[in-house]
Amino acid sequence: MDEFWVFGYGSLMWNPGFDFEVRMGARAFGYRRSLCVRSFVHRGTPERPGLVLGLDRGGSCRGVAFKVREEDRLEVLDYLRARELVTKVYLERHLPVALADGRQIKAIGYVVDRVHAQYAGALEIEEAARIVQASVGQSGPNDAYVRNTVAHLKEMGIRDAWLEGVSSHVEALQADAAVACAS
Repeated sequence: MDEFWVFGYGSLMWNPGFDFEVRMGARAFGYRRSLCVRSFVHRGTPERPGLVLGLDRGGSCRGVAFKVREEDRLEVLDYLRARELVTKVYLERHLPVALADGRQIKAIGYVVDRVHAQYAGALEIEEAARIVQASVGQSGPNDAYVRNTVAHLKEMGIRDAWLEGVSSHVEALQADAAVACAS
């Protein structure tokens, strides 16, 4: 790769944590954004895991591509590996990506390892919402993570119907719980 690009599909989009030259809307092919990673620390516990995003096989995913200066490549790779590969639930890959300007590139991205113990697989909206609604980790409630992600995606003009469905279902579960408590 002559140019070094990084693809973000979750918090990397609005909180990359590294310097870059260019930030551009992009679509990765062969993978989709999915709430498919069990979180034992940040959004859950081993006893009550939460769910966080991963890139899972199939479809395509709108996100953001960052072009990194060549002289920053190793520093950014070290940072990303420390951030994304802590529990080895993600695999570092070169993804085929279409930039908003029409160029086709390869970008570093982190996809879920389907054989890892933290892989939750494809969940129905209702099941994912029940998990999210009940989980809290060191970084706070899992429902706040999902709401924040949906809000950021909408601000960026990215709609994710499945994730929005999970968020809406979590709100309904919380409303039902509040009514039950008030009774």
